[in-house]
Amino acid sequence: MPANVTQASKPGEQQETDPHGLPMVLPQRGELQKGLQEGLQEGLQEGWFARVMRILFGWKVAATRADLEFVLTAEQPESGFSPAEAAMLKNILGLRECRIASIMVPRADIVAVHQEITLGELTMVFAGAGHSRLVVYNDTLDDPAGMVHIRDLVAFMAARAAIDPTSLVVKRLPAADLDFAKIDLSMPLGAANIIRELLYAPPSMPALDLLAKMQATRIHLALIIDEYGGSDGLVSIEDLVELIVGDIADEHDEDEKAMVTRQNDGSFLAIGRASLDDVRAVIGDEFDVGGAAQEVDTLGGYLVMRAGHVPVRGELVPGPGVFEAEVLDADPRRVKRVKIYHRKDRRPGTPQEPALVRPAAARPTPAREETPRANPNAQPLP
Repeated sequence: MPANVTQASKPGEQQETDPHGLPMVLPQRGELQKGLQEGLQEGLQEGWFARVMRILFGWKVAATRADLEFVLTAEQPESGFSPAEAAMLKNILGLRECRIASIMVPRADIVAVHQEITLGELTMVFAGAGHSRLVVYNDTLDDPAGMVHIRDLVAFMAARAAIDPTSLVVKRLPAADLDFAKIDLSMPLGAANIIRELLYAPPSMPALDLLAKMQATRIHLALIIDEYGGSDGLVSIEDLVELIVGDIADEHDEDEKAMVTRQNDGSFLAIGRASLDDVRAVIGDEFDVGGAAQEVDTLGGYLVMRAGHVPVRGELVPGPGVFEAEVLDADPRRVKRVKIYHRKDRRPGTPQEPALVRPAAARPTPAREETPRANPNAQPLP
């Protein structure tokens, strides 16, 4: 008899039935233990996000990622989530696919200092950069030494400027005053011993993994290293948190200007660091770079690829389709500002792009048969 079929009850025994009066299927002890073990393993394998959803919203374990994404769509207003909550949950779901290469600060925009910089110069760099942490390097940025935090710098300077209480009788100063003249601003940063450790990560590392690593190590700055060991970019914990909650602007952040803006004459002003997706979103779908989007990400990179070199100021670079770009500002390393317009909308007085004139193919000349001329000085053969 199969194990899952109830056996006939013996006389005097009460048979267990279900609420409808039908016999119940009782598993044997071995099957029950196996089911409990499988349920325990499923509970252990349940992710933290599924547990949060089950505790907060009463979701069952069977609720999948696709179910949550469907509920968060705009077509589901009855989900009970506010627009801000829905946006944050969507951002959390997208963290799994996000790599730090897409959010890192590029190498050209990294603010870093040499380890032999003086404390006075370091203070000025902090004041101009607007960052609380700066990368410290030895010879070049490819040889990093760590990072310096502005709080460590302030604490070091405050300790050096503290007044000896025994001298207060002579100077008649309150104990809380500081004597900043005692600070040696010419001291190198390396001698101050305030350089901290820095994290390193590859560009392909998931953003969620880097966030967990920063939480575990309590180091909130990571230098992105390429396959050759060189510095490729920089990521802070603020960059990772903004992936979830959106842009975070503090009291010192200035309003960022738009990467691409439309002008009254129909042209467009763009920053070289603008992504190709942003440029296309503003100009239109006709600004299609095609397969070049697989090679470069920014407008400046696209123009460099089209020109074959870093364009100089005033240079005209043909763009995709009917578009053309005029470089307004550039340096030997990158393109900074660009003006994009249709070729037919070129400003008066701007020299036209010289047309490429192909030389006409030379006509083949028929070979002439030359008859050998007799040499009057030649001697006859015997």
